[in-house]
Amino acid sequence: MRKKTIQYFREYKWSNVLAMIRNNTKPPKVCHERFEGKLVLITGATSGIGYMTARKYASQGANILCVNRNQEKSEKLQRELESEFGVSCTFKIADLSKLADVFSVSKEIALLNTPIDVVIHNAGVYLTKRELSVDGIEMVFAVHYLSSFIMNYLLMSKLKQQDNARIIMVGSEGHRFAAWGLRLDDLNWEKRSYSGLKSYGSAKLAQLLSMLCFAERFNNSGLTINTMHPGAVKTDTGQENGPLYRWFKSNCFDKLLNSPEVSAEALYYLGVSKDMDGISGMFFNLTTEEEPAPPALDRGLACELWEQTLKLTGVKE
Repeated sequence: MRKKTIQYFREYKWSNVLAMIRNNTKPPKVCHERFEGKLVLITGATSGIGYMTARKYASQGANILCVNRNQEKSEKLQRELESEFGVSCTFKIADLSKLADVFSVSKEIALLNTPIDVVIHNAGVYLTKRELSVDGIEMVFAVHYLSSFIMNYLLMSKLKQQDNARIIMVGSEGHRFAAWGLRLDDLNWEKRSYSGLKSYGSAKLAQLLSMLCFAERFNNSGLTINTMHPGAVKTDTGQENGPLYRWFKSNCFDKLLNSPEVSAEALYYLGVSKDMDGISGMFFNLTTEEEPAPPALDRGLACELWEQTLKLTGVKE
């Protein structure tokens, strides 16, 4: 691992860091095309980025399929989108920290006769203290990485059989917090001290590494996959943490952030714009393409993670 870390630090470029800083101030590109009658799958659509993204796509004529945790909020969103925009909004209830739920909902969606035109992995969590899921897996890793991996894998056959489809993972510049790379021998944070930034960065790095493998498997199929940093926007992420964190987030951090509408605009562009035809395996800061940190480009590590994930989840090649 030490050799890998030294290798990564040699590969870091100040020009990429400066580009990231510049890109953080750029507004997203805007797509003016309608998406009439298309179907968009969004996870975590009852608040924040997911909610505004559902509204954006629905306002352009797209039908929405959500995967959410909360029944009441899902029903409210369904009524809102159908009455305001005249589209269809359906939902499935699943806790994406639970492997059984992720498998169940993914298999249900894979059996749909209707084509899915865009899949947006938006559901997320941020924790300041280590928590384990019901499966004994570190919670941030389970929600951000494993849920999107399983869903992508189980939907792969259906989506590749369509003329075209796009998968967009809401990633983060936070993957750069895992500057040392991914510790495959300690994905559960049992051997190291835990912090919110480190666990979040590792989960987002794992997401980017999985993108490399999926992009290779999607090659020449009409199915593409990309990852997007949503910008510095105000969301409900982190509400699971203590009162001190929530106070600081609400009274200090959130006041410096943009509206989730900015992220929704970028997700619409990446999902609909003809300029994105055939583009796959890329990382975007909103709609500006960026080179991610060196650990996220390590194809050897990506392959090792892929194999380990198959064993961890029980997914069969």
